[in-house]
Amino acid sequence: MGRAFGVAEWMGSGPPQLHVHHEDDEAWHILDGQVEFRFADGVEIVGPGTTVFVPAGVAHTYVTSDDARYLIVLTPQLAARIDDLHRTPPTAHAEVYRRHASTLLE
Repeated sequence: MGRAFGVAEWMGSGPPQLHVHHEDDEAWHILDGQVEFRFADGVEIVGPGTTVFVPAGVAHTYVTSDDARYLIVLTPQLAARIDDLHRTPPTAHAEVYRRHASTLLE
């Protein structure tokens, strides 16, 4: 069975905590600025023209420079998680991650 993905142009950093998506892959293509990806085993700083693919099961987070723009590739489940997080107080974020087959690790 195929999986659906959406692509959107975004700005701004991801969640500050390492997290893992158990069912969903995610990818970024950097258009402008720099993005620092943090993984359980290290950090990678990338710039324009770079694509970063994070398969399901890999702990990650990312921080952008002020001028960073990127394309993000998301599954519908990840897009719904982001929408839910924007409507939920930070104290309840761990539960939002669990509902969307993800886990906050920090």
